[in-house]
Amino acid sequence: MEGNANSKANIRFPDYVFTKMSTEEEDNLAKNCNKRNVVTARKTENIRRYIRDNLLLVVTVAGVLLGVTLGCILRPLNLSSDAVMLVSYPGELFMRLLKLLILPLIIASLTAGNARLNASINGKIALRTLVYFVLTSFTNAVLGTILVLSIHPGDPHKKVGLREEAVGREAHILDGILDLGRNIFTDNIFQAAFQQAHTVYIPKDVVVQNFTGNNTSAVLNVPEAVTTEVELVRTIQYRYGTNTLGIIFFCLIFGTVLGTMGPKAYVVVQFFTIVDDVVMRMVSGVMWLTPIGVSSVICGKILSVGDLGLVMQQLGWFVFTVALGVFIYQLVIMQLIYFIIVHRNPFKYYWGLVPATLTAFATASTAAALPVTFRCMDEKVHIDPRISRFILPVGCNINMDGTAMFVAIASFFIAQMNELQLSVGEIITLCLASTAASFSSASVPSAALVLIFMVLSTIDAPSQDVSLLFAVDWFVDRIRTTNNMLGDCYAAAIVEHLSKEQLVAADAAIHQ
Repeated sequence: MEGNANSKANIRFPDYVFTKMSTEEEDNLAKNCNKRNVVTARKTENIRRYIRDNLLLVVTVAGVLLGVTLGCILRPLNLSSDAVMLVSYPGELFMRLLKLLILPLIIASLTAGNARLNASINGKIALRTLVYFVLTSFTNAVLGTILVLSIHPGDPHKKVGLREEAVGREAHILDGILDLGRNIFTDNIFQAAFQQAHTVYIPKDVVVQNFTGNNTSAVLNVPEAVTTEVELVRTIQYRYGTNTLGIIFFCLIFGTVLGTMGPKAYVVVQFFTIVDDVVMRMVSGVMWLTPIGVSSVICGKILSVGDLGLVMQQLGWFVFTVALGVFIYQLVIMQLIYFIIVHRNPFKYYWGLVPATLTAFATASTAAALPVTFRCMDEKVHIDPRISRFILPVGCNINMDGTAMFVAIASFFIAQMNELQLSVGEIITLCLASTAASFSSASVPSAALVLIFMVLSTIDAPSQDVSLLFAVDWFVDRIRTTNNMLGDCYAAAIVEHLSKEQLVAADAAIHQ
């Protein structure tokens, strides 16, 4: 009976029948449990460490997504201009804070960085940087030309409904290059802090008299009619905006001379080094406002643009061509250049620059993103400050890879809109002109539209259709700005690798 009872119990409750484990089995079970706990704890700690180390990146991405989402949700409500202004207001304050830090950051970092290197090393670094800038800008112009000729986004029938008021502007590449020189060699360093020189064409009335008679005597030659004609006169004027190039040039020379003075200049060098450190700490504080600022800027811009559906329907292929060119250059060409020269994982380097990329996208200005870019270069990708402090300020003013591509695509796009058949010589001319024009671009939003006038003048193409691009430039400007910013960062990494021997020698000389 007892056996039957046990049998029934075993059948009824099979899951509760246990046999006593040996001591060895108990030890193995305890070890396995401990291993699982250790693995779980390690995974949890790794996740926490990643979030802690990349918290700014996580919240910045969240800010971008929040801005896009809010913009799309609020857009159908047709908010008033006051409401849109209030939505954009936090972003406006954020950009003002970033711009506030640009000038002291450039002055302190360039002066201190160049004082630590001798003139010979500075010259080699400058030469390598300039060569790299020219080659990459030309590469972008060629890539843009290939894409626009292959995709052919220009359609003359799509001009209907998009044409805005014609924009008349006299502009030449020569003027842009000469203005570049005038701003580099500024005649007043204090004026350079808030004004920059530029060429304008002012209409001037000219009185023309038509005379009758063939005799050279003034008595017999009587004025038949007096007419007034309008003539455009070239004039050099000053406009509001920091002349960053002039300040950079002055700081480069000032820092280089400091470096040649030895111990006598130690106190001055230390002063600029401390100022640089103070400003970077201020940047670290401002960067935590990035999610709010970026979200506000993007949301406000989405709310303020016109009919997005019509614009994308008419100019969608143009936007696609520019975006495709930017992505090909960023994700393929730029990574190949980095891998071939530096021999490291390029995407790891790219990932470290994501916060700066998002800031450049939101602000549409490499200059406004400069403080964030400096911090990424120092703390994420660990580029030698002597290199980054030189290349980034210079690059954000003259190295416009994305702009070179955009100007080339836009120029061919307008030619296609007007059904112009370009020869091989004119195509090459446009590529070279786009490259040259990009170096005279200012690091401010929508500056590239001005350059298109210059490039189109090289082939006598109609420039009135440039006004069509204003409808999409708010977006295209942002994606090409990321190209400009990343081009500077990759230039810093490549120049640092090529200048490694000189940097080591400079360090050895300091410690002697």
